[in-house]
Amino acid sequence: MRSLVAWILGLGLAANGLAMLEVPANWYAMVPGVVDTGPFNLHFVRDIGIAYVVAGAALVWFAKRPAARSAAQAGASFLVLHAAVHLWDAATGREHAHQLLVDAPTVFLPPVLALWIAWSPLRHGIKPKKEKSDDQMDSAAVDRQVRAHVEL
Repeated sequence: MRSLVAWILGLGLAANGLAMLEVPANWYAMVPGVVDTGPFNLHFVRDIGIAYVVAGAALVWFAKRPAARSAAQAGASFLVLHAAVHLWDAATGREHAHQLLVDAPTVFLPPVLALWIAWSPLRHGIKPKKEKSDDQMDSAAVDRQVRAHVEL
């Protein structure tokens, strides 16, 4: 399930970022709530678009290769910090509190999903290594000693 969500979220974030790069003015006008955040700034929209492409690509990479967990965590970190900026702007009065509701599906849901994907202890059937108990370690040490004496 996490892999599927990683694919969907990653591709969606990357597509959003590509739209921000390719048609920034259209993206700015079409995404709900964006026009309420201030005047259009081409450079700023493209800068954020790059961050979305990277975050999306990191999640897709992780969906394909669980060893890319740190990339997914970096992508998730961008999403979390981006959401934190929105929360801070609302808390300090720079944005209306109702904007948080508008932002919920596009600004707050993606970092929640990305955190679930990137920091999950169980991923693609890989379970955390189980520590050996003291009894198992003692047994292994005895086995090594017996083998050493037998070889002599």
